[in-house]
This record gives sequence, structure tokens and C-alpha cells, in this order.
Amino acid sequence: MSLPRVSYAENPAASRGRHVFEPASRTRTAFARDRDRIIHATAFRRLKEKTQVFVAHEGDHYRTRLTHSLEVAQIARSLAHALRLDDDLAETVALAHDLGHPPFSHAGEDELHEQMKAFGGFDHNVQSFRVVTELETRYPGFPGLNLSWETVEGVVKHNGPVAHLLSDPAWKAVAAYAPCGDADWDLRLGTFASLEAQCAAIADDIAYNNHDVDDGVQAGLFSLADLADVPLIGRCIASARADWPHIDERMLRLEAVRRMIGVMVDDVLAETSARLAKHRIETVEDVRNAPETLVQFSVGMMAELAVLRRFLFERMYRHYRVNRTRSQARRVLAQLFQLFMAEPEVMPPEWQASALTDDQNARARAVCDYIAGMTDRYAIEVHRKLFSLDLALDL
Repeated sequence: MSLPRVSYAENPAASRGRHVFEPASRTRTAFARDRDRIIHATAFRRLKEKTQVFVAHEGDHYRTRLTHSLEVAQIARSLAHALRLDDDLAETVALAHDLGHPPFSHAGEDELHEQMKAFGGFDHNVQSFRVVTELETRYPGFPGLNLSWETVEGVVKHNGPVAHLLSDPAWKAVAAYAPCGDADWDLRLGTFASLEAQCAAIADDIAYNNHDVDDGVQAGLFSLADLADVPLIGRCIASARADWPHIDERMLRLEAVRRMIGVMVDDVLAETSARLAKHRIETVEDVRNAPETLVQFSVGMMAELAVLRRFLFERMYRHYRVNRTRSQARRVLAQLFQLFMAEPEVMPPEWQASALTDDQNARARAVCDYIAGMTDRYAIEVHRKLFSLDLALDL
């Protein structure tokens, strides 16, 4: 049986509501309804063909943005449950946090930011925010998904306050949700988000550190032996081998990663409990006005993770095979962007309406939104059709 929520958990019955009023669901809480809307969103389905580290078509077993988001949601929900928070809100923010990621992972984001420098820039966190507030069109009564205030706040602030970013042109869309902004819906951008959103943020770190180890070994970029002296994962490999001396390398890898997730979760729960007590957190307002992130790793864990991340950066994220893919991906997106800016009439009709304008900033944003919504496979296919000499009629 679940224990009752703590006093500083978000309560869906006390939600600040939606930007456009809707009657409450008869069968779901406000946050559960938000989760369902995200799951049914086109942008969410597209994550299945978007890169995490490896391009989505490179192998069936490597993580994609979709499987990553699902793993983040599972860990976020487990953390929220253990802390007696609202499970649904933590899961919902986790499922939505990467909706704005372009194709080809951070290579795609870097290239879109480069192409958009003269037109307001690009940031995937802002793009996720714009997906849920305006770009996803599924309902006749409002743009976006019309999610609860707490969910939208979590999407844009799960990594902490963002008021200091509002002078960045890439954050213009979010600035409308500051006090006296055009949206008339203050998201309190200078405060922390809920503990549930913070659970989603830390779950993102837990998920990617673990599955990148798993995927890196599977891809042959490094071995378990290479990880033996790396803090945290090295201990997990050693303990798994001691408990199961006769298992094969595949099972050893899986068991070590499973244990590392558990160690990181336990560390977060202990550190978070200490911070909640230290700052005498009793209400949701205490959470928002806290002087620091409350759901966090211990100092010791952060030091170990820094070493693991350096290893992954050197041996995985900048491996020559991954660099080749990054290089190809950036060329694909750069060429698509430049072509659509010069010839917006070659874009699909639903995008031409906003791209066929003399306002270069508006045209660039429309081009950027179109490309950012592409999957890896679709971007590669569109590039092939537009840049090959094949004059087939399937354009």
C-alpha cells in the first residue's frame, strides 16, 4: 500500500490549472491527463527514430530518444514514489523533457544553433517547451497540449531556475511566460520547479550514464576490462563478478549496470532526504524558494560521476566512429537548412505557410521547427531526395 504524499508534494487537486480552461477529467488526475497527452503526441512518437548517441538505424538494441525517455520516466517515478511525491507528475515531466530534441542528438542541436545564430538561436529545452505550448497541434480549442501549470513549469525549469537565461534570444518564447509577459501565465522562472520535476532531471542523469555504458560496451567502443578502474561502474562490475563468478560478459554487463542504477538511486534518496531536513522543507513554496536544488547527488557521487563522464567523453562521445556520424549529421542539417531558407517552396505545404515570408527571422524559425521535428531517418531521406541526381517522382 502506498503511503500518503508528503506535505511538500504537488497535489493535482490543487493544480494552478491550464492556460486555457478545461473541465477536469472524470477518470484521471490533472497530471495523469498531461502524461496521456504527451504519450499521444506526434512529437513523442518521433522520438523512436531520433538519436541518443548512435543514429537510430545503426542497431536495434541501442537507445533512442524514446527508449531513453522511457527509462528516465521509470527512474523518476521510482524516486518520486520513494520520496512520497506525486508519481504521475514526475513521470510526465520525464516523458516530455526531450520532446524538442532535433535529429542526430547533440550534433543536430549544435548545427541548428549554428544555422540559427543570426535568427535567434536554438535550444532543445526551449524547443521542448514550444512543442507542448504551441507546436503540437492536436486539439481544436488551443495550440499545443494545454498541460497543467506544474507540468509546463517542470518542462522548462526541471534543471533549475531559468530567469537568468531570458536575455538569450533563443529563450524568447519562454520570456513570454515571465511576469507581465505576453502569455499572461507566470511560470515563476526565477524559482526552482517542484521536487517531482527535480526527480525527472536527476533521473535523466542516472539513465544516460548507465545506458551509455551499456551501449558503449555493446558497440565495442570499450570493454568491461576498460571500465574496471573507473569509479562507480568498476566497483559494480567487481561486485557482480564476485557474486556471480561464472556468468558471461553479456550478463556481467547487464548486472553491473543494474547495480549502478541502484547505487545512484540510493545516493539521491539519501542526499535529498538530508537536504529536505537541512532546509526544513514543509510546503511546495519552500521547495520553490529553496537556496539550492533539493533532489541531488552527494558530493562524493558527483566526483565519481565526473570521472565516469570523462571516460565516456573520451572513449564514446568523441570516438572516431561517433565523430564520423556527427560530421555527416551536421552536413545533412546544414544543407537542408540553407536550401529551405533559399527555396521554402520545396518544403511541405503545411510548413510553406509560415516559411513563405519576407521576414527572414520568421522564415528561419519555421525552417528550424520543421527540421527539429524530423527523425534521423526522415532527415536522411529528405536530404537524399533533394540533393541526389535521382529525378524520381517520389519527391
